[in-house]
Amino acid sequence: MAVNSSLTEEQKQMNPPLAGSDVENESQKDADLNEETSEINESPESVLLADSSAEKATQGFDSDLEVEGPAKASVGIMGAELYLEACRLMEVVPVSHFIQNLNKPYINLNHHGLGPKGVKAIAIALVSNVSVTHLELEDNCILAEGAVCIAEMLRENSCLQELNISNNHLDTAGAEAIASLLLDNMSYLHAIQLSGNNFGEETAPYFAEALMGNYQVKELDLSHNEFSEKGGQLLGQMLANNTTLEILDLSWNYLKRKGTVALSRGLRGNGTLKILNLSWNGIGNEGAVALGEALKVNNALVHLDISNNQINNEGAKKFCRSLEINGELKILKMANNPLTVEGATALVTSVRKNPKSMMEEINISNVLVNETFIKLLDLVYRTQPELDVIYGEVEGCIAKIPKQHPSPMKVIQNYLKDHNLGLWDFLRNIDKDGNMKIPVAAFRRAMMQQSSIPLDRVQIGELVRKLDRNQTGFVDYSHLKEQKLAQKPVEGEIEEEKKKEP
Repeated sequence: MAVNSSLTEEQKQMNPPLAGSDVENESQKDADLNEETSEINESPESVLLADSSAEKATQGFDSDLEVEGPAKASVGIMGAELYLEACRLMEVVPVSHFIQNLNKPYINLNHHGLGPKGVKAIAIALVSNVSVTHLELEDNCILAEGAVCIAEMLRENSCLQELNISNNHLDTAGAEAIASLLLDNMSYLHAIQLSGNNFGEETAPYFAEALMGNYQVKELDLSHNEFSEKGGQLLGQMLANNTTLEILDLSWNYLKRKGTVALSRGLRGNGTLKILNLSWNGIGNEGAVALGEALKVNNALVHLDISNNQINNEGAKKFCRSLEINGELKILKMANNPLTVEGATALVTSVRKNPKSMMEEINISNVLVNETFIKLLDLVYRTQPELDVIYGEVEGCIAKIPKQHPSPMKVIQNYLKDHNLGLWDFLRNIDKDGNMKIPVAAFRRAMMQQSSIPLDRVQIGELVRKLDRNQTGFVDYSHLKEQKLAQKPVEGEIEEEKKKEP
């Protein structure tokens, strides 16, 4: 779909140029700019009014967002003033939060009820904006019309890098507008969220074609849409050719077995995708097996989510064969599949067999395990202390008295007092990079290797949950630096950490 930035003939007839305007006079003086200024020789007010009038006249939506004209002819009418004028002519109420943050990098307008006209005014104001890098517009019912306006703006804007337009009922026409923008590599976007926009199979060719040659977008969220088997095939072809995309979220679609098998073919040769979310797609055992085959040769993926996909022990066992070979995958989420301790044991055993395994987390949080599994886990932790297996309850432990162990923070406190150290010093010694953010896997490994601190696997897990309460994947101790400079006592540091505990 061609997206034009010039006025249509109908718009020009409805709103003839203003005689004697400054822009028109300037265009007559400068012959080199004749072609360009002939398209923008109206004032911002007249251009916006023409756009609004055309909307009302056609009773539909105008695909020609007049953003280039206002941006280049808006001498002295910039930023907030331009936005307020656009709102007046679009007959929408200005959003004060938008005006107040126009000079900041992040603007969140989620759930503001903007509608297509409201987002059109925002798009006009952002055409030449050089401050906003991240814009949130989720759940604003902007429809396809609003998507066209956003796409037009992005063709001119050279600053916006992250955009969220999820849950906006963009439908097929909106998908076509956004895909056309990506196909032309006309924007500076590297992250775009398009979740929940009623994108069906008919939109899959747009995105597949656009992303095959796109070299800008690194993060793409297409979750909660309606892609199914054909979509999986086309997006798989895209993955086989794309050399930029690093994060792809296809959760809550309908890929099922055939779609996942096709997608997996493309994943085999992909060398850039790091995170793939396929949860809630009904991929079943065959889909899991296909993904496993891809992981045997893929050397880029580090995070795979196949939770809630009807994968049972049989599928898990076949999938596990890839974990005996793959040396890159770090996080595997398989929660809420119909697995038992048999499937859980197969997963852990396959990681144990692989000396090249980089696995840091296996999430099977719904699986009821037994004492035999716990013993296996303790055995694996001796050689792979960075691994964290998240499982459900331990069978029969309800009837037993829970094993008591000292608080890990108390154990560390005693160690620090005995060695006259502060918590900052202790964590700094573990931090190999020195950036005050220790990856959880590295922290686990370091704690398991601290022979002078008697903490077992369970205690270390508890410690990680306290030090990484927001599950960022890092133990961030930067807030302790000022305390270190003030020489705060060890007891005070520990007590402060305890206060932060939920």
